[in-house]
Amino acid sequence: MIKNILSLALCLSFLHIGSANADVKIGADAPNFKSFDTYSKPISLDKMKGKIVVLEWTNHECPFVVKHYSTGNMQQTQKTVAGEDVVWISIVSSAPNKQGYVPAQQANAITLDQKAKPTHKILDPTGEIGQLYGAKTTPHMFVIDTEGKLAYKGAIDNHSTWRTRGLEDAKNYVVAAVENLRAGEDVQTPQTAPYGCSVKY
Repeated sequence: MIKNILSLALCLSFLHIGSANADVKIGADAPNFKSFDTYSKPISLDKMKGKIVVLEWTNHECPFVVKHYSTGNMQQTQKTVAGEDVVWISIVSSAPNKQGYVPAQQANAITLDQKAKPTHKILDPTGEIGQLYGAKTTPHMFVIDTEGKLAYKGAIDNHSTWRTRGLEDAKNYVVAAVENLRAGEDVQTPQTAPYGCSVKY
């Protein structure tokens, strides 16, 4: 209980509800990155063309992230958009000795405990990938279309509080974006303000 209160206090002291970053433009090529996932599998974004890619910035100690995982909302979002045409990458950009930083083995244990189903999880302790995208919050979501263009960036939904009440009625922007792309349509809401804890670079 005390740990949860301290975690909330730390997170809220760095709460960020801001405009979506201006570094990566909707419709522009999504910045390429190469890394290894937490199972040491090489990952290269440019080799994922032909698929829809969802990037999720996460920090398992952030109360906003806890809200989405403890209620099953993030897992349900992953399940809803899942398919051979979608790659979901969870990214941890917490620096060493900062909130949310974990080694690969612990990151995998957290994913299993959450019953989450990302295609890959990447650790980004230098913040290189996060800075490349201008990731501001946890969560902060980006959806890339099959041509490698950025199609959506911003919040997972319009429920911008760490509290769970009302979450079931929230509009899920990520699900909507993927559905638009699958239908061959432009994303109707391509950009929103991200909310949550600041990324702990």
